[in-house]
Amino acid sequence: MKSEIEAKFATYPAEAQRQLEAVRRLIFLVAEENHLGNVEETLKWGEASYLVKGGTTIRMDWKAKDPNAIKVCFHCQTRLIETFREIYQDEFEYEGKRAIVIPLDATLKEDPLGHCLQMALTYHSLKHRPLLGA
Repeated sequence: MKSEIEAKFATYPAEAQRQLEAVRRLIFLVAEENHLGNVEETLKWGEASYLVKGGTTIRMDWKAKDPNAIKVCFHCQTRLIETFREIYQDEFEYEGKRAIVIPLDATLKEDPLGHCLQMALTYHSLKHRPLLGA
């Protein structure tokens, strides 16, 4: 039986599914490699949502109104995106204080994206450190 996430992804174009699945795998890999415990995977506001204890929620989705990219979203009240912009100014496109934009035709930059995901998944232990300890 398909999970609600897999069912949601199945409604998207193949390129969007491929990018979303790649980011999803990376979230689980980062959580496992850093011994962060279980990743809670649910749909929030109709978007795939990921959270571990001590972290802040990561959401991601593809939208028909912006069909050439997926967005990996972070809580806009955190310092995550401003930190990512400073460390990885040339690696990603950003949308405001909320998202990393990943074009559907782009090769996923696993090392920098994995680092960004790690900072989000461990945010509460990093939030008081300069550049989130990067």
